[in-house]
Order: sequence, then structure tokens, then C-alpha cells
Amino acid sequence: MSLKKGKKRSGWRRLGKALLYVTGTIVLLLIILVIYVVSVSHIDPPAITDKQSLQWQRKPLDSTSYTLGNSWFRKSESGLYEMYVEGKPFERGVVEGKLSAELIQRQEDHFTDQIKKMIPSQSYLKFLRYFVGFFNRNLAHNIAEENKEEIYGISFSASDKYDFIGTNYERILNYHAAHDIGHALQNMALVACTSFGTWNGASADSSLIIGRNFDFYVGDKFAEDKIVAFYHPEKGYRFMMITWGGFTGVASGMNEKGLTVTINADKSDIPTGSATPVSLVAREVLQYAKNINEAWAIASKHKMFVSESFLVGSAEDNRAAIIEKTPEKMDMYDPKDQFITCTNHFQGSTLGTEEKNIKQRDETASGYRFNRLSELLQQHGPNTVQKTVDILRDRYGLHGENIGMGNERAINQLIAHHAVVFEPKKKMVWVSTAPWQLGKFVAYNLDSVFNMKGLQYDHEIYDSSQTIAADPFLQTQDYKSFVAFRAMKADIMDGKEVDVKQLIRLNPEYYHAYVLAGDYEFKHKQYKAAAGYYKTALTKVIATKAEEDHIRKQLEKCAKSN
Repeated sequence: MSLKKGKKRSGWRRLGKALLYVTGTIVLLLIILVIYVVSVSHIDPPAITDKQSLQWQRKPLDSTSYTLGNSWFRKSESGLYEMYVEGKPFERGVVEGKLSAELIQRQEDHFTDQIKKMIPSQSYLKFLRYFVGFFNRNLAHNIAEENKEEIYGISFSASDKYDFIGTNYERILNYHAAHDIGHALQNMALVACTSFGTWNGASADSSLIIGRNFDFYVGDKFAEDKIVAFYHPEKGYRFMMITWGGFTGVASGMNEKGLTVTINADKSDIPTGSATPVSLVAREVLQYAKNINEAWAIASKHKMFVSESFLVGSAEDNRAAIIEKTPEKMDMYDPKDQFITCTNHFQGSTLGTEEKNIKQRDETASGYRFNRLSELLQQHGPNTVQKTVDILRDRYGLHGENIGMGNERAINQLIAHHAVVFEPKKKMVWVSTAPWQLGKFVAYNLDSVFNMKGLQYDHEIYDSSQTIAADPFLQTQDYKSFVAFRAMKADIMDGKEVDVKQLIRLNPEYYHAYVLAGDYEFKHKQYKAAAGYYKTALTKVIATKAEEDHIRKQLEKCAKSN
């Protein structure tokens, strides 16, 4: 009996040792993994031998205008900020940072405030730092030295209060991939932008006209401080772009040769590692290409980790084409016509026929918005700059149907960071002012701006004679109702009590008003009322199949809960 007990105790000891060994091994592996993730999440800045520019100081002309050497920064009476910078990459970045330091810090405040709304836990935010760092562990290897030096220069003007997320340089560098990460991980091929171009017989004067809405939404405050930036780099062509504090990538821009670039997100799989951010590919095209073939050659050099359409307009070619690019493939869409349209799906013979692209076109708002855009181009006749602005402001569905204000299927979703119109041969660009694309469009002539001898702070640099007036919609009761609707929607998101009947009265044709009301009543266990709202939502024009599926699932839950 004692022998059996001895053997049993010995067996338990061996099992205990084995479990201890396994546990120890797992703990050791976790420690190694943590050390690895922390180590790879750190990004060393580029080596700069001459940092004398860090001692330079901006000179104030008034409360919102500054100069530093030949570079300058100001706030226009239009509400847009304007900036001109020149020089070598690092020095250019330092100057840009010093001139717009308040905007860089304010934009990061707005950006992180939006993230905190989604992730309120400080400890999880710290974890997110390492997650993003691991995700972008090879980011620096995929960015040109020139871009890294410029970003490093800017980072000296960033706030130190976000050190818990990363160093200034790491944060600013990673923000250049924020579009890509959000678009991929949240399956947001639905930074839902719209762009188009007309030329020859489709334009009233036969010249190329490009229009685009940049529907990139990171909260209302993020879009408040738009910068119209004019760059005179040491290498490459001079160019302009619409941007925000600390961001050197390109979403919309035109260079001195009359080449334009705008980007539209497409459906992407979750990537396995970093590559070149989309905006920096667009930046290189803008800085170094003068025609469509050169833009293709530059884009083909880069590996990207999300899918994107680059609509490239060219004064030299007097036409536009779309470079379609995924992490694995690349295509050129040339309509062989006098106009081109682009939403959030591919159209080329290679990528356009893929099953996931067809699903993207048919199950999201992209295909519907594409058809509405084509319809408007046909209805408006030979295009002009004014007609382009009118199309960018269009709030309706197919055949002019009222689909509710803010519907993702509309060309104007009332969320745009900016809208812009280019006339490449004339080197003219029109930039929207707040709110969204409803304010006046301010006209700039690139040749005039680049020929300026310094900044005369008491003179506007835009061409007031070509300004396009604000949308009359701003003066209507419908606009006031939409503003009130957005405020009530924000209250619901913040968990506040609201009158959902009033919410619907403010935007009665918008399916999402009924979804919000249904979700609100469902949360309050008013299942019959919730079901009524969901059923009404199904009679409206719903933006995506995923949202329709959500509504039907909620109806099933209501039926089970009654």
C-alpha cells in the first residue's frame, strides 16, 4: 500500500514538474514576444549631420501670419490656412513645423481625442502603440529617405504630451499610415471618396477639368484647419496640395507641370506587414512626374499594403487615367473616352473583374454613387468648373431621388474634409471652404503663387475674381435641420437621452435616422417600437448590404424579445 502511495506521489511530482516546465516555457516565450514587439515598435530617426535649422525662429507678421526665411504661413480671410515652404528635406520639415506648430499640435489633439472616444482605456492605448508599432515594424524601410528627413524635421514641433504613444518622430511617421491601417483593419475601403475628370468634347472649352470630394472623416474638428500648401522642394517639381498640420503625404494635389493626383480607397484584405503608405506614393508621383506614363512608372516601384485608385490628370496628355494598385497587382484604367469617373471600386480589365471587387461595387455605396456620377455628367452637358462644383455638392440619389441628407450613396455625403477642382493647363485650383464642400471655393493660380517674392501679409494670394460662391443650401431650413440631426446623432452616440421622433422629423428620408431610432429603442427594451423603425428603414435607400443585414438581424432579435 505504501509502495503504491509512493509511486502515486512520484507521478504527481513528475506531472507537476512537467506543468511547471510547460508554464515556464510559455512565460519565457511571452516575455521574448513582448521584448520583440517593444523593440520592433521603436523607429530610429534618420541621421542628420547638420541640424542648424533647429535654431531658426519664425517671424510674426500678425497673429496668424509668419515668415521664416523665404517660407511663410498665414490664415486667409477665407478660413483656409496657406503655406509656402522650400529647401532641403530636413530643413523644409523644420520650417514647416515651426510655421504651423499650433496646427500640428491641435491636429494631434483632435486625432487622439477621436481615438479616445473609441478606445477610452489609457492602458489599451499604450498597448495600441505596440500593436501599431508591430504592424508598422518595417515602415521606415519602405519610405524614401527624403520623406523621412522631412517628417523628422516636422516632428520637432509636435507636442511631447503624447510620448506614451511614441516619440514625436514615431507618431508623425505612423500618422502617415493611419489612412492605410484604418482602411484595412476596419475594412474601410470606405473612406468613401468620389473623383472624376472631363476633357475634349466633354469639357466646354475642351481642356481637362478634375473634380474630387475627399470624404475622410476623423471628427468635425479634424477638418477645421485645412492647409493649402505650396512646396518648392530641392529636387523635383514645385507643387500644391490640400493637407493638415504635420501631414506631408498627398490626398489631392497638382504640380507645376499640370499633373494632378487624387486617391480613392478600394476594398483591401487585412495586411500582414507595412509597406509604403498610399499618401507618400501619391506625394512622389506629384513631386517627380509630369505625365501619366511617368506617374505609372513611379507607382509601380512601390509595394503597398492596401488597395487604392490613383486618379492622375495630365495637362501634357490632356486626359486622365486611373492607376489601380493592390498589394499584389497593378492595373491602368483608361476609359478611351472623354471623361472618367472614380468611386471606391476598380474598373480595369485585370482588377475590375475580380470577385471581391464586384462584391465591393455591388454591396457598398460605391456602385450606386458611380452610377449617380455618370448620370450627372450626362445631364449637365459639356463640363465647366462651376458644373464640377455643382456635381461635387449633389446630395441626391439616382434620378434626383431624395435619399436623405448624409447618405453614403450621395456624391455629397456632408462629411468631406475637402473638395477640390483642378484645371491643369491653366494651373488653376479651387479649394472648398467650410462647411464641407458647401462654402465658397477659393481659386489659386500656381504660377502666380510660385512667382511671388515673399509674402505680403496684407494681400490675399488667391484670385478673388474666380471665387465660386457658397452653396445656397446653407441658407435653407433643410441645412439647419441637418445640423440639428447631426447634433442629436452625436448625443445618441454619447449615450444621452433624446426624442427619436424629433430625430426622424429632422431627416425623414434618411434610412439611418430610422436605424438610430430603432437601435435607441432596442437598447431601452422597447422592442415593438424598435421593430417599427427598422421596418421603415428597409423602405428607404440603404447605403450598404452590411447595414441592411444589420437591420434584418435586429428585426429578428425584436421578434424573439417580444
